[in-house]
Amino acid sequence: QVQLVESGGGLVQPGGSLRLSCAASRITFSVYDMAWYRQAPGEQRELVATISAGGRTNYADSVKGRFTISRDNAKKMMYLQMNSLKPEDTAVYSCKASAGAYHYWGQGTQVTVSS
Repeated sequence: QVQLVESGGGLVQPGGSLRLSCAASRITFSVYDMAWYRQAPGEQRELVATISAGGRTNYADSVKGRFTISRDNAKKMMYLQMNSLKPEDTAVYSCKASAGAYHYWGQGTQVTVSS
């Protein structure tokens, strides 16, 4: 069974940084488009950033210039480097793998930005 496991969340002060990781298993990782989503309490889930199987990246306007998505196909890992964090970045961050009709989600990791 395909498994995606996020890690790296936590409590950070405004202006701080965190690096999220998404570890994939039982999946041909290199052929999957990957994405980070987030969902704040009472809000709809929001697409944060995507990275295609070929390495093309896209970002939500709210995180452009602050967040960087990357992947390591050999390790079956995806990352989200988050800098200059703001309180409004507080949410549960989840990773998603997509290829054709196949979509898999991780359980999520909590990021809280607060002083």
